[in-house]
Amino acid sequence: MQSGWLVVLIVAGYIALLALISFLAGRSTRTASGFTSGGKSFPAVLIGFLLASEFIGTSASIGTAQEAYESGISAAWNIVSLGIGFVLFAFLLARKFSALGENTISGALDRYYGRRVRTATSLIMVCSLLIVAVSVYASGGAILSGLLGVDQDLAVVLVGVLATFYVVVGGMRSVVYTNVVHAIVKMAGVIILAIIGAQRAGGVDGLRAALPPTMFSWHGVGFGQIFAWLIAGVGAIFATQYVVQAITTAGNAHRAQRAGFYSALILVPYGLLAAFIGMCSAVVYPHIKSIQAMPAFAMDIDPVLAGIVVAGLAGAMFGTIAALVIGASTLLLKDFYQPHFNVAGDDRRDVLFLRVATVVTGLVPIALALFATDVLTVTFLAKSLRAALAVLVLLMFYAPRYGTRTGAFWAIVLALPTTIGWFLLGDPFGIDNAYIAVATPLLVMTCTHLTSGRSKTVPAVTGEKI
Repeated sequence: MQSGWLVVLIVAGYIALLALISFLAGRSTRTASGFTSGGKSFPAVLIGFLLASEFIGTSASIGTAQEAYESGISAAWNIVSLGIGFVLFAFLLARKFSALGENTISGALDRYYGRRVRTATSLIMVCSLLIVAVSVYASGGAILSGLLGVDQDLAVVLVGVLATFYVVVGGMRSVVYTNVVHAIVKMAGVIILAIIGAQRAGGVDGLRAALPPTMFSWHGVGFGQIFAWLIAGVGAIFATQYVVQAITTAGNAHRAQRAGFYSALILVPYGLLAAFIGMCSAVVYPHIKSIQAMPAFAMDIDPVLAGIVVAGLAGAMFGTIAALVIGASTLLLKDFYQPHFNVAGDDRRDVLFLRVATVVTGLVPIALALFATDVLTVTFLAKSLRAALAVLVLLMFYAPRYGTRTGAFWAIVLALPTTIGWFLLGDPFGIDNAYIAVATPLLVMTCTHLTSGRSKTVPAVTGEKI
């Protein structure tokens, strides 16, 4: 019990440090622009840390270890695919998004497809971000439950409330600075757990003796699952609000491109380490629930080391929630509140709305998190929804005359129910919902392109307003 409270004190000190950083950065939240963009440009390495930290939250960390507990090292593809996605993003889209100067994904699509698509994009993006928040709260609750020995539902509620009020303080600038700290502590945490896990499991030889050979196959989860992770992961990066929001804070196109490469350098080794921890846990703790694969180690090591590990996991949760709620709040502000309720452009009202929206979007997912068990699957669904938007982003930049504006609108409208419906049906015929998410907009845009009969040309997307 005494060692448990030492862990709590270390984590509390870490959270207090983050709160101090947020408070000091809070001066940038006095305007709506400062709250959503940080009020300045940031070095590429900081943006790279920010982007990587947002994608390796507690749901990705614990979810990957959970999958590796059952399937082996191939679970690492869940996070490695994100690294691949950032490399592709750096080559294909970083410069283009930076040139547009828009800090919302809906605003970028509005440049070509019009206002209706902007509204539909905001709705599907907000849904996607809140779904990710559900999985973050569920995995964060699993950590706090094991740490304090309290009921997991109570732990989920505590996690949600603490994370939400932490986010309200500092805005985008504090998110950039604190996520650099998060990324460093998270990497230190998984390295510590990987070393301890290897020692307790008897190293690689011990793992091979205790686990079936399929657990060591790089395609053990199946090629279908790997490709689905790649599609969903790459799609999520190509069309996620907080990625676009972060890239626009880089200041110029070259810096934005380098930020994508820095993110990949963090994500790939992190994914491999998280999967390795899950495999070690399967040997050391063969009878626990798989969702406890990573937390079990964190609760069974030296309290000082446990404090660092749990602080890293807590940082992962807070960093991801910060990005999610700021992204969702920015979309609600720009696409709904400003056009309909603050046409006069009163900045004080915008800031007040942002703070209220941050609280609401942070607290709403708590109720759903009480019923979430497979955090990796829930997170994956959210990535699939964003993959549907990624199709339109690629078409906008690289095939701007393909399809129609009406087709783009219906592509988004139909992608949401078809993807979620396919997911709820259990992915019939072995076809993953990620494929449905990509196929729906492609099919709709192809049909409208073939039947539109339009003869006029449409200007390509540039940095200028259409």
